Amino acid sequence: MPLPLEGVRILAISQFGAGPYATMMLAELGAEIIKIEDPSVGGDVSRGVPPYLAENDSLYFQSFNRNKKSLTLNLKAPEGRRVFLELVRVSDAVFCNLRGDQIEKLGLSYSALEEANPRIVSCALVGFSTTGDRAGEPGYDYLMQAYAGYMSLTGDPSGPPAACGVSVIDHAAGFAAALGLVAALYSASKTGAGRDVEVSLLDTAYSMTTYLAIWNLNRDYQPVRREGSAHQTLVPVQTFRTSDGHIVIFCGKEKFWQELCASLGAADLISDQTFNTFAKRSQHRELVVSRLQEIFSQRTTREWVDLLRGKVPCAPVNDLSQAMREPFLGERGMIVETRHPIFGTIRQIGGPFKMGGEKLNHRRAPALGEHTAEILKNYLGYDENRIGQLREKQVV
Repeated sequence: MPLPLEGVRILAISQFGAGPYATMMLAELGAEIIKIEDPSVGGDVSRGVPPYLAENDSLYFQSFNRNKKSLTLNLKAPEGRRVFLELVRVSDAVFCNLRGDQIEKLGLSYSALEEANPRIVSCALVGFSTTGDRAGEPGYDYLMQAYAGYMSLTGDPSGPPAACGVSVIDHAAGFAAALGLVAALYSASKTGAGRDVEVSLLDTAYSMTTYLAIWNLNRDYQPVRREGSAHQTLVPVQTFRTSDGHIVIFCGKEKFWQELCASLGAADLISDQTFNTFAKRSQHRELVVSRLQEIFSQRTTREWVDLLRGKVPCAPVNDLSQAMREPFLGERGMIVETRHPIFGTIRQIGGPFKMGGEKLNHRRAPALGEHTAEILKNYLGYDENRIGQLREKQVV
């Protein structure tokens, strides 16, 4: 059984994180991703992101671009535009994550591509929007975490606002854009007509505020940062200090609260009517947390995890090295390997999809323009002479 997107060809004009992450996830599902890179600027800017660099390459770039092909093409050159439209005719979708105002300027919208291929899907992952006052503003994950209130909710209450340590908005928007693109492809397969798909980093950030947003919009709820990264209303849902680190406890059901108290040797908390509901524990948060913290500080994180796992949702607070060595990663096949001429064997985190049928044979991210001649020959029928002329003109 083939991978679900096998046979789908996507032209990707994207760089840095969000867009390349989206198209890498589509590649994980079997899509052929042709990464179009501007030769005049050295391709994707992330090829030069430190600290681990090679010529026109980096481990950062490798982390977002495996299983793709690289085609160098100057879209601003008239001849480059002609080549691009020829590729649109033999492709299923165009994906880009440029500034919003660049979509129309570069002719990447559905209306600009429809004549070449009425079935084409044009997916734009932008910072703010493709229209309006903010279309021309560059957008980045950090900005969106600030705009949408994330930073005000993150970090110790005695410290300044903080960003999440992972580019959560970039990655979430990448998944959202990939989903929108696949939905539009499904529609095109039924109707024969493509369409525009637009996903904004800021829209994505706001969409994930969910229950906090509805509380605020309807009851003017004002969330606050709490010690232990505690949940706004559920108690106990937070980190606790242990004798050698921290543990996260998530009592999202009443039965977990009862299991926790029993396991900790604090059965009196179960019978105490002061703490027997979510609402009461929230009202008496400080008393609950103080009692639990006293208990958790008496043993190591591992001892507590071994005692509680399977009874109460819990997790050790790992550092990155510990996280990368969790047995679960290996059990789930989440570490994938590719071979690189400079970096050697590259181990990295794979996609989250587990599907029956064929397994993807992972390939390293491509060298700049590595597949240019192959694509122009095989898909457009160009001969060596024509490809040479395009190179001389710096079109490819």
